[in-house]
Amino acid sequence: MKDSRDVIISPIISEKSMDLIEENNTYTFKVARKANKVEIRNAIEDIFNVQVLKVNTMNVSGKKRRMGFKEGRTPAWKKAMVKLAAGDRLEIFEGM
Repeated sequence: MKDSRDVIISPIISEKSMDLIEENNTYTFKVARKANKVEIRNAIEDIFNVQVLKVNTMNVSGKKRRMGFKEGRTPAWKKAMVKLAAGDRLEIFEGM
């Protein structure tokens, strides 16, 4: 990956991700499918100026959808759960 902004696509905001932030200081992001853990760690540290302790990734497969007789699939994507050091916070999740 070339640019840090190409690796991190968007934050994931859900009840479960908010609970992870409060309990474990772990933030959840949608990332590029070809990004590895090292690239994700470097991108988060570069964009937000925080220290990353751990990165967990998972590939989320697309679900089958249909409209009438037409069948299709939603696109597959990659999720990254990033654990930050004890004193670090991300402002984009504050006030949610």
